[in-house]
Order: sequence, then structure tokens, then C-alpha cells
Amino acid sequence: MILLEFSMSPMDKGESVSPYVSRSLDIISNSGVPYRLGPMGTCLEGEWDEVMGVIKQCLEKMSSDCNRITCAIKIDYRKGKSGRLESKMASVEAKLGKKLNT
Repeated sequence: MILLEFSMSPMDKGESVSPYVSRSLDIISNSGVPYRLGPMGTCLEGEWDEVMGVIKQCLEKMSSDCNRITCAIKIDYRKGKSGRLESKMASVEAKLGKKLNT
């Protein structure tokens, strides 16, 4: 199972790129892939082809009207484990004995 965190944005659309980034979030939320939105990126959880398929769709949509795009991807593979979007946070919170802002 893969946890994949990524950030993708156009480099040729000025200072505010939320209209372009929001289109990626529409793709992600309609994909059925579990995800968590963060202030600097989005984390997806699923099988390799599934999460990479979502990234591909986001890139294809963004490249339809953006000439230069930056994308940073971080991947954590762990065999046989799922539900880590929640369990990784819960594990840290349990060790600290308190709820964190997640």
C-alpha cells in the first residue's frame, strides 16, 4: 500500500494558483482514493497504479492550459498496511497522550 504526498502547481500563472490547484482537488475527491488535503500538499492512499493514475489525471488537466508545471512527490510504501492516513497520526497522538492539529 502506498502513501503518496504531492504538490502540483503551474509556474506560468502568477502568484495565486488556487484556481488551478482546485481542479486537481476535484479530480482527487471524485477518484474514490482516500486522501487528506494539507496546506502545502495532498496525501493519497492506495495501490501504486491507483494513486499514480490520479496524479496523471491532475497533470493532464493542469497541462491543458498551463505551459510549465512543478510537481513534488513523496512516496511511502509499506507492505500489507492500509488505513495509514489515520493510523500514523493516531500512533503519534497516542505516544504524546494528546490530540494534535491534523
